[in-house]
Amino acid sequence: MTNFLKIIPLLLISLMLLNSCGSIEKLKDIRKPVDLRKTPLDPNERARQNVSQGKGISLKSLGGGRGGTNYEFSTSNPMWRATLDSLDFIPLTTVDYSGGLIITDWYTDGNDRNESLKITIRFLSNEIQSNSLKIIVHQKRCLSQNNCPTQVIDSTIGEELIKVILSKAASLEKQTKK
Repeated sequence: MTNFLKIIPLLLISLMLLNSCGSIEKLKDIRKPVDLRKTPLDPNERARQNVSQGKGISLKSLGGGRGGTNYEFSTSNPMWRATLDSLDFIPLTTVDYSGGLIITDWYTDGNDRNESLKITIRFLSNEIQSNSLKIIVHQKRCLSQNNCPTQVIDSTIGEELIKVILSKAASLEKQTKK
């Protein structure tokens, strides 16, 4: 009798699992022959037809898809590549291609250990122009170990960096057009 009581929950769980698979009618529908004159051969067109007939889901309905957004890969953007090439000697803390932002870590050139620079580059457009980049240079001067005030400075570093990036970007764009 106790063995029988142990088998009943197992049978009930099996019955529920089998019932969730669907009815036998649905299984017969799978083996139904398909009229190829009415079914497109192109998989993308067939997927669209299935979605329109309610036989599948669309990623656009889930919030994905290409809803008019234009994504470019960073390797195809000469401004982005030129900027990363120009900053290859500084450790980077933030690199966000979709947000158009690069932030370096604090950098000390070795002459003065108490003074460090941090560069923030914001991409305003993908065009190779001087107004396509906004460069902010932060300076940190440590007066003591716990006293390191930071400030945004107007420096020629930003202007020089823009010139270097623009010249490299123009060169990279010229190479890709060939």
